[in-house]
Amino acid sequence: MPHPLVRQLRFARSEFVRCLEGVSDEDARKRIMPMNCISWIVGHLAAQEQSYFVFFPQGKVLYPELIKKVGFGYPASTPPLAEMWQVWNEITAEADVFLDSLSAEDLRTHLEQTTDGLEAGGFGTVSKQMLAQSSVQLSENVGTKLLRTTYHYFFHTGEAHAVRQQLGHPDLPYFVGYMPDDLWAEK
Repeated sequence: MPHPLVRQLRFARSEFVRCLEGVSDEDARKRIMPMNCISWIVGHLAAQEQSYFVFFPQGKVLYPELIKKVGFGYPASTPPLAEMWQVWNEITAEADVFLDSLSAEDLRTHLEQTTDGLEAGGFGTVSKQMLAQSSVQLSENVGTKLLRTTYHYFFHTGEAHAVRQQLGHPDLPYFVGYMPDDLWAEK
């Protein structure tokens, strides 16, 4: 059974997906300043999961150029929605391989990875100082990264909901949706 923090992340993901049901590619690529466009948001959250839950624990980079398309601090982009959902689905499936393996003790660890592939692994800015090292350790432990990612999903779910409101989408879902009573509990 996944740790309760993993289940909470999955709930945040499900609310994010629910928020975006029925959004067209055309609407997903519209940028209402100063907000991000919806397709960028989908890819952006995938990039975070690729860094935290795929690259650092598994040493894999499924989409090396993703951070340059949708990373914080990079120029704004309006990528195709179907492409970003494909990327998101593949990355979250690979992230789940790691997330399903976590114990309570694992949440206290600080992941470390060699600097090979560091730029593609999800870091926006990689300094020469970082690359001069043989490895880099995340400053936050796995549990904090789980919480950070969960909260990041809710932040961008709200932003995507606001974009949809501005676009005049009718009958938007209410948040937060159904929550099982045992979402928080150890099983």
